[in-house]
This record gives sequence, C-alpha cells and structure tokens, in this order.
Amino acid sequence: MSLFQDAKLLLVEATNLSKDALHIYVGLGVMLLAAILLRRSLKDWRPLAAAALAAVAGEVWDVIDTLSHGGTPRWSLNWKDVWNTLFWPMMLFVLARFTSVLRR
Repeated sequence: MSLFQDAKLLLVEATNLSKDALHIYVGLGVMLLAAILLRRSLKDWRPLAAAALAAVAGEVWDVIDTLSHGGTPRWSLNWKDVWNTLFWPMMLFVLARFTSVLRR
C-alpha cells in the first residue's frame, strides 16, 4: 500500500468518517481554501476547478496504486468518488452564480 492510501486510512480512522464522507469534506475544503487563497468568489470557476483537479488527481493516484499492486481498477467506484467529491462544490458554485442565496 502506498503512503497516500495509508494517509487516507489514517484519516478515516482518526475522524471516524466513511471514505465517502471524507471525499465530501475534501471537495468542500479544497474549494473553500482555493477561494480564500485566490481571493475569488465561489461563483468564480477557479475554486470549483481546484476541487475538480483534486478529485481527479486523487482518483488517478488510486488507479495507479491499484495497478501497481496487480489489481484491476473499478472505474464505477472511481467515478463515484469523483462525484462525491464534486457534488457539494458544484452546488455552492451554482447557488453563488445563479441565485442570490450566497450574496453579501
């Protein structure tokens, strides 16, 4: 197992969250951190793109780990992880961009 996989398992154990819940928190965290660091609104595409990049990069790493250990990637599970990571960041983006819910 790789250091990345060990770190994910450690986070799951330390937070007592499921892996799916961890994906949700990571997606929201990356988007909000990107918005803060880039000084951009949540209606800007860049924080959402940062969350998407993190989601895809994490899944690429998972696929590489799976292949390096002789396994077969389960693409449906990888897609589910990307979807879990991006669902709420996409909802925040849509709310900020097309409604007045998140306006100051």
